[in-house]
Amino acid sequence: MTADRWHLGPPALQQALHGFPLPAWRYYPVTGSTNDNALAWASAGAPEGCLVLAARQTRGRGRQGNRWWSHPEAALTFTLIARPLPAERPHLTRFTAWGAVALAEALEALGLAIAIKWPNDILLKGRKIAGVLAETVWEGSRPAAVVVGLGVNLAAEAVPPPETTDFPAGSIADALGAPPPRWGFLVAVLRQMLRWRYRLTAPGFLQAWEARLAYRGRTVRAGSTTGVLLGLDARGGLRLRLPSGEIGTCHALRGHLRPVDSHTELP
Repeated sequence: MTADRWHLGPPALQQALHGFPLPAWRYYPVTGSTNDNALAWASAGAPEGCLVLAARQTRGRGRQGNRWWSHPEAALTFTLIARPLPAERPHLTRFTAWGAVALAEALEALGLAIAIKWPNDILLKGRKIAGVLAETVWEGSRPAAVVVGLGVNLAAEAVPPPETTDFPAGSIADALGAPPPRWGFLVAVLRQMLRWRYRLTAPGFLQAWEARLAYRGRTVRAGSTTGVLLGLDARGGLRLRLPSGEIGTCHALRGHLRPVDSHTELP
């Protein structure tokens, strides 16, 4: 099955998306990366709100080029195409948070306590169960489109082997005892994404993001910088109280964010 062989997906997916306000979607039984498919589609002119889904990815990736493990039926992998408004163009990092906040809200509706590990990971009981990767299509210096990819571990089979990860991973089923209905959960996430879509520059969005920020008030290491994580600044960067007492900010993380105090959540 090659990456250009797409269709509308199984009947259950078509039923779940029937009447949902998406201009179009493409479903791949097997593909390299839904983000790659979406980047190509956006470059060819796909409008705001087009969706790419895959049952299995063979080259899924996360931040800094890390591989995203993908297992058929046990994971949910999809990418949504956005066309940034002029007011959103200085705030492209919020598109990552857009996926993270929407996903957190959909999980909270299932009764789960969720934290967002800045900038793009979703934690459940200290374990990573999902990640978000936003990538941009540029036309010169203008961001013409942003594709926002989400990968969610629904069932235990989606959890990668421990030796292949640098952070403990888990799944939704670990907490619920069973995975949520796959396509129903997809619609729940998309509904939250659409609810926030044109509010990314509003103060309420930043507040929703910050309220779920993992490790607030604790000592963390953000790349090579250590400090107490205070929250977010107006641009969505991390605010840290440094050992000197000064307040520093981190807008681009080279390396990882990890707690380093005695109450670490890492198992």
